[in-house]
Amino acid sequence: MIAKQLITSNVIPLKTTDTGAFALVQMEEARLSHLPIVDGIDFIGLISDKEILATDDPGYEIGRLKITLSRVFVGEDEHIYDVLKVFSAHNLTLLPVVTDNNFYLGSIILPTVVHTLVEMAGINNPGGIIVLEINVKDYNLTEIVQIVESNDAKILNCFVTYYPDTTKMEVTIKVNRIEIGPLLQAFSRLSFNVTGSWPKEDSFHEGLQDRFDALMNYLNI
Repeated sequence: MIAKQLITSNVIPLKTTDTGAFALVQMEEARLSHLPIVDGIDFIGLISDKEILATDDPGYEIGRLKITLSRVFVGEDEHIYDVLKVFSAHNLTLLPVVTDNNFYLGSIILPTVVHTLVEMAGINNPGGIIVLEINVKDYNLTEIVQIVESNDAKILNCFVTYYPDTTKMEVTIKVNRIEIGPLLQAFSRLSFNVTGSWPKEDSFHEGLQDRFDALMNYLNI
């Protein structure tokens, strides 16, 4: 998914002759804290409600204000991961999409990005979640896939999180099975550190209890 495919049609850009007061009304109606400014089809910049509120005169034309986010935008072919990175870096509610010629194409709003990522990651699909803590040097996605598939499951998505200033990393996988007890047992047998799993009520703990009960029954014989 790329930036131009995420553009929403609900955002009307501001003109340089619009006032700060008018811009604030538009932001409130759209439930946004940012809006793009254009001059014809040329992209001028991105303005925030905080910048407008910091001025002494809300009736001042926004084209005459100093815009701190004048270079904050993405190209039309940027991947959704890069789009999200810019959103996060500048704490945005809206992100303009601009061509190589500085022509304004439209804007992306944050809920669209979140919704698209949810669809891409298969988060709405039923399945179980397993979190593994692994040494960075030991990370082998092929091995993890083999363990999952050898237990008649498939990985729907996988996310890796690095811990700063450590040799550890966290691998979160979502599989296409709700019943993940056999998978947890398989990872445990192979000395993987399972730090979390969902759903919580699964046969992994039940299996451990069954084996404990069997051992107790054996010792009582």
